Amino acid sequence: MRKVKPARKLGRTAAHRKATLSSLSTQLIIHKRIETTEAKAKETRRVVEKIITKARKGTVHAQREIFKNIRNKEAIKTLFEEIIGKVGSRNGGYTRVIKLCPRFGDAAKMAVIELVDYAEGPVVAKKTAKPDRSKRVKGSKKTEVPAAKSVPEATVAPALPAEPEAPAVEAAPSEE
Repeated sequence: MRKVKPARKLGRTAAHRKATLSSLSTQLIIHKRIETTEAKAKETRRVVEKIITKARKGTVHAQREIFKNIRNKEAIKTLFEEIIGKVGSRNGGYTRVIKLCPRFGDAAKMAVIELVDYAEGPVVAKKTAKPDRSKRVKGSKKTEVPAAKSVPEATVAPALPAEPEAPAVEAAPSEE
């Protein structure tokens, strides 16, 4: 009789699935936040939660066990030095999956998975007032100034550093 196993297959063979989850786990530990499909994020959460729980023991044996899944020394170092220091008092729930809008190309369900203690608040951009229409639109009526009031461009001298001006003969392009 066929028994239903709880893990998602992600459309991959067992070896490919293991490599994918290992890679996603490594990147999550290094970057603290990654964007991926919803199914991969949920499976990565299962893997990372177990890894962090093992790492909380802080033993050499735990390091070796974790190194079987995550083959990156930088990620292991970050996990044991930085992440465990922050999540040492937690009893679980080290990660969070936030659903996003579907991906544009294939409409795949997207999500962000992040470590809870490293979550950054949303970046709020300051709203700037729109510049005056006369500055935004080139042919605006406000930019058109009567000819009597406008100053010809030839009379306006550009602000240049104080250097002696070259004679007009040298200013003409020379034939080389």
